[in-house]
Amino acid sequence: MSGYSLSEISEWICADKKLFGDVTKIVTDSRKAEPGCLFIALEGEVVDGHNYIGGALEKGAIAAVAHKKFDHPDDKILYVGNTERALRTLARLHRIKLDPIAVGITGSVGKTTTRDMIAAVVKQKYNTLVTQGNLNTNVSMPLTLLQLEKEHEAAVIEMGMTGLGEIEELTTTLLPQVGVITNIGVAHMERLGSRENIRKAKLELVQGLRGGAPLLLNGDDPMLWGYSNPDLKVIFYGVENKNCQITAKDLTVLMGSTTFTICYQGEKYPARIPCMGQHNVLNALAAFGVGVSLGMEPKEAASALDKYEVTGWRQKITHHKDFTVVEDCYNAGPESMRAAMNTLAGMPCTGRRIAVLADMLELGHISDDAHREIGALAAQNGIDAVYAYGEQAKHIVAAAKEGGVGDAQHFADKEALTEKVIAEAEKGDIFWVKGSHGMALETLIEEVYKRA
Repeated sequence: MSGYSLSEISEWICADKKLFGDVTKIVTDSRKAEPGCLFIALEGEVVDGHNYIGGALEKGAIAAVAHKKFDHPDDKILYVGNTERALRTLARLHRIKLDPIAVGITGSVGKTTTRDMIAAVVKQKYNTLVTQGNLNTNVSMPLTLLQLEKEHEAAVIEMGMTGLGEIEELTTTLLPQVGVITNIGVAHMERLGSRENIRKAKLELVQGLRGGAPLLLNGDDPMLWGYSNPDLKVIFYGVENKNCQITAKDLTVLMGSTTFTICYQGEKYPARIPCMGQHNVLNALAAFGVGVSLGMEPKEAASALDKYEVTGWRQKITHHKDFTVVEDCYNAGPESMRAAMNTLAGMPCTGRRIAVLADMLELGHISDDAHREIGALAAQNGIDAVYAYGEQAKHIVAAAKEGGVGDAQHFADKEALTEKVIAEAEKGDIFWVKGSHGMALETLIEEVYKRA
């Protein structure tokens, strides 16, 4: 964000005074401070940016925004009621000034994959800014918006949350012209207590949508199916629910890809995505729906799906020596775990299908049953072996054994699980590695590649 004067920023954020000068960029990390930048001191649970104002000013910051009084030169500090709110205000005004087409995505599961598929489609028509990594919080999403430049014609933005009210803050900052909700799962059940509360939190997205804006919802999700809003154009997409406006049929799962036919407004469009499973077809239908909502020809939107690229430990398939690893440990919840077990069962395999799993976190009172369900599903799907670690993963293993999986083992720690995978790897085997991000199964994968 450049080209703004410090005086107009002072007014936008309702600072205690007006300072003067030209701002070259906005930073919240003092290590990135440079001459001409504006440093916003954010107060976090662990790190308080107010403690680093002096360092930012020493590096040449033109001024700092703060809500705590410290012993700094008064002509260098803009005091506000809350610095995080000031950051969102700046991001919102910057977004309004440049006015790109904005797409807002949220949901319990699959929002990052859906975001990247939407970006793959939208980029075929518009110069597009896309959320990077998991920068979808009340702080990181506004920072993404501040990266908008005049040449950007569209912005595809992911919104995450941990509690009620957070999506509202993000969507009223973004003001999207198109909204997408991928599903209502059980992530954050520990904090929100029920799927009804999770649904309420996700549907806060509509509070930032403009009148008549398209809102794309997963019609296969009973928590979303049937939602209506007279102020919006609600569009449902689904694979199993054929009453949706956008549906898919003829799904064929191959090693590393899925082909299918999109059915839309009485016409059929062939499509392919470079990833596997029905859950990813749902994500692709959302991306197709965004494309046509933004004026793309349906054929063009369908063909663009093939340009999606798998990133960041999200179902990336790696053929290592004589066996295959599905790197799917970016995160995990019951919905994505079920999708993984179903997809693994359908993969062509000349060896064994082996699930390498770890805990699903933040599930609260449903955690035991949710883990048992995954073990039972692995058995039902004929998975050859289940290896897992974590306090809750013991329920996966117990249910897998009860269901008839002959080789189901629980390990005390990740190191023991790693040794087991290395020892077991044989020609033709497929290892599907999945667990919540906090379980860090990527380190297991890296060690397997080094030693197996």
